[in-house]
Amino acid sequence: MSTVVLTIGPSHTLREAARQMAERRVGAAVVLDPDGPGHGILTERDVLRSIGAGHDPDEQLVGDHLTSDVVFAAPDWSLEEAAVAMVRGNFRHLIVTEGGEIAGVLSVRDVVRCWTDDGALCDVPESAQAPAA
Repeated sequence: MSTVVLTIGPSHTLREAARQMAERRVGAAVVLDPDGPGHGILTERDVLRSIGAGHDPDEQLVGDHLTSDVVFAAPDWSLEEAAVAMVRGNFRHLIVTEGGEIAGVLSVRDVVRCWTDDGALCDVPESAQAPAA
């Protein structure tokens, strides 16, 4: 999981959000709205859907394109639990919260890294690792 989380506001334009996501090389940003009911998430898919629909990214606001029905993960979830939630929900990012605060964002890429040889440095308990094929 990435503990350095890109956060943006709902009044940012999609272009501003896309620029920040590209600069930080992340596929999602947590949307913080002090006047809203909770956190949202803006992903690459959300930006692509808007542009694909012909919207101007300089005029469209994050708040109109974010996902507000967010699934949150706890830090003690196993990688398997996180992967199951992502597959069932058809999304690639989970916001991890601890004590009501954002602890990080877990992506499908993070899970795959830990389940492959390239992820040998992942500190994952053996019980959370995928079974050998």
